[in-house]
Amino acid sequence: MKTDSRNYGKLAIVALAFTLAFTTPSMANDGGKGDHKSELKFIGNVDNQPVFELNLDNKVEDEYTVIFRDENGNVLFNDTFKGAGLTKKFLLKSDELGDAALKVTVRSKKGNTTEVYSINRSHSYVEETQVNKVK
Repeated sequence: MKTDSRNYGKLAIVALAFTLAFTTPSMANDGGKGDHKSELKFIGNVDNQPVFELNLDNKVEDEYTVIFRDENGNVLFNDTFKGAGLTKKFLLKSDELGDAALKVTVRSKKGNTTEVYSINRSHSYVEETQVNKVK
């Protein structure tokens, strides 16, 4: 009876070892293979015109197409860039755009991925009053 329980214990340990040894993790993003990362951010104004920076953080050389569209779908800018780990800056002429929302599409040819960003602008007026004790 004692030997039967020992055999079941050894069998359970062997089964657990095989289960852990031959299990592979399943990752949602394919483990980072072919993962193209881009980031579009507002970095400031030059002569009251907004400037955006696009970082294409890819270690493999690729061809990227960047398209700026207004809310009606009209193409405002379209260009293709080649390279790995590119950083591009874009100056938008705000007097021509007004407060219209923009869509920025970044397409990777080799990675066959598309990322879309939305730029929404709003203006607000802030008045600040401070009272300080002098004496």
